[in-house]
Amino acid sequence: MSIFKRLFKMGQAEAHSALDKLENPIKLTEQGIRDLKLDLDKAMKSLAELKALEIRTRREMNDSKSKSEDYERKAMAILTKAQGGGMEAAEADRLATEALNLKEQSTQHAATLASQLQQHEAAVSQMENNVKTLKNKISTWENELRTLKARHKVSQATAKMNKQMADIDSTSTISMLEKMKEKVEAQEALAEGYAHIANENKSLDEEIDAAAAGTGGGSAALDALKAKMAGQNPGNE
Repeated sequence: MSIFKRLFKMGQAEAHSALDKLENPIKLTEQGIRDLKLDLDKAMKSLAELKALEIRTRREMNDSKSKSEDYERKAMAILTKAQGGGMEAAEADRLATEALNLKEQSTQHAATLASQLQQHEAAVSQMENNVKTLKNKISTWENELRTLKARHKVSQATAKMNKQMADIDSTSTISMLEKMKEKVEAQEALAEGYAHIANENKSLDEEIDAAAAGTGGGSAALDALKAKMAGQNPGNE
């Protein structure tokens, strides 16, 4: 086996090995992306639930603050009415006190909701970061997957080329080319031989035509010229 064929065989083996090594990473990456997308779906659902809880808590907190302010206004209105003689002072004091107690309860409830709201906002912020991280990971892995698939495709093409190159027998190829060369040269020589024969046949036909034209006699002008030349030549007398 020639050195080139051994090199091609080595390249072929390395290409197949590369294919085997790439196969699992591609499948693992695909599975990893599917898992991340499932995690992203769960994270998005949790984020929506946290945002809903945040919205409800803020609304309840604002309602409690509004109630607190409203109870205070009502207590002031009762006391004002009592001062104007519209109701008994003792009854006014009792109702105003109850309104202030409810105001305090609403204030405390609003404070509790405010603390809960901070916790919900922190959870929402953390979940938003998680969602962003998952999206970035998915994008990174999808890019990696495209790269792996491209490498896989190139490796397949390289393996195919190496296999074809490894199957080439330089000795038989050269022998085949030499035979083709001899055949072409023989065909060219044969064509040249036919050309010579054609030219020889043409020349023979021309000689026959010329001789035949001479036996038929020349023109009157030619005969006269020959007679004149014979008369002028003393050796012909």
